Amino acid sequence: MQYTREPSEKSTVKLTLTFDKAEWDEANEQAYVRTRGRFFVNGFRKGKAPKHVIELNYGKGVFYEEALNELFDKHYEEVLEKEKDNFTAVGRPELSVGDIGEEGATLIATVPVKPDVKLGAYKGIKIEKKEYNVKDEDVDAELKRLQERNARLVEVTDRAAENGDTATIDFSGSVNGEKFEGGTSENYPLVLGSGSFIPGFEEQVVGMKAGEEKDVCVKFPDDYQAEDLKGKDAVFAVKLNKLEKKELPEVNDEFIKDAAGAESVEAYKKETRERLEKQAKEKGDAETENNILRAVTANAEVEIPEAMIENQVDMMVRNAEYRLGMQYGGMKLADYLRYIGSNMEDFRKGYRAQAEDTVKSQLVVDKIVREENIKAEDAEIDAKLEEFAKSANKTLEEYKKDMDDSQREYIANDIVINKLFDFLKANNELTEKAEEDAEKPAAKKTAKKPAAKKTEKKAEGEGKGE
Repeated sequence: MQYTREPSEKSTVKLTLTFDKAEWDEANEQAYVRTRGRFFVNGFRKGKAPKHVIELNYGKGVFYEEALNELFDKHYEEVLEKEKDNFTAVGRPELSVGDIGEEGATLIATVPVKPDVKLGAYKGIKIEKKEYNVKDEDVDAELKRLQERNARLVEVTDRAAENGDTATIDFSGSVNGEKFEGGTSENYPLVLGSGSFIPGFEEQVVGMKAGEEKDVCVKFPDDYQAEDLKGKDAVFAVKLNKLEKKELPEVNDEFIKDAAGAESVEAYKKETRERLEKQAKEKGDAETENNILRAVTANAEVEIPEAMIENQVDMMVRNAEYRLGMQYGGMKLADYLRYIGSNMEDFRKGYRAQAEDTVKSQLVVDKIVREENIKAEDAEIDAKLEEFAKSANKTLEEYKKDMDDSQREYIANDIVINKLFDFLKANNELTEKAEEDAEKPAAKKTAKKPAAKKTEKKAEGEGKGE
């Protein structure tokens, strides 16, 4: 087999594989042996007809396709190995037939390859540095949430229901005098003001007293999940059985010890501030790195092959399906798409722009790493492994025994990416712009693994007036 390589359009390489008569004859013979059982010829048992007889009945080229597939499978990986220093394949090639006949055959493989990146400016750029400050109010809010988590319900008998109360109610709903499925319940605990029932319901329970009965008139939303109830006027016969309010515990050292394990209120506040400041720094660092990545990616030029974008979309769809299954009890993506009235084609389209941006960022990161010769040294990798070994109560040697090459490669990649961002931070002008918002959890680094990668939920009480 002989082959030639030449660049083609849109980040592809054209490989022309040429097979001489001997190779071609052997491949056709092998194709005959593997497929002769598929052909029926009068006068022969199935699978026993000679090759030339089958060719006479089905055409001279009856085995050509099978023979070409055989030759491709045999030689393609061999060619990629020989060309590994010239290009990296990133998807399956498109195959076409060149010359073909009794004297030999030519097969053309158009291979999508990892494209080269033309870097723009990635040093000396003015980039916004994100910072988040922790305020006393943020610490107080954490303390308030701790109280809320440890609150207890106490019965109320001396006043009417208010927003924030838990009203234990019986209700029975009807439309045009007819009760509907799922519209009746007893001793249902409803938190007033939570918005868990349909609009107008909870507002009419506010003001009721324990033991009181009342008809609550509402209208189901036009987009309600039950088709037979959409936009319908309904009446719910409601009885308020019990009314409870939330009682927060007193904040003192004893409460803090029991609820949070801290020695005192002041100790809890100190620990909480340190935690929030760590989260704020992580969030600011992550967003700063995202700003850096967006800036250097925007300045670069690259022609991305379709195969790379589709592969990234595949990964995003798989991740979405995994998250869906984890969040909603094993729900399948196909079922979810039917539920929201969509389809896989549109779902994939929704990821395309993000996938293209992600692939471009990965390619730019890889190019800068190579341009600046950023590497993970063995000593740096071992230092990380030493940390992991200590946390697992093992020696470094014991920890290494349980590792495979992919784990070491992952750690090396993590080190390289951290060193890359350290380099980019040091070589660009980061302009500070503080944001007073430390309550949100730290965002993950979107570029942390450059080599890698709102669902709707039915109301809990569907059909029960919610």
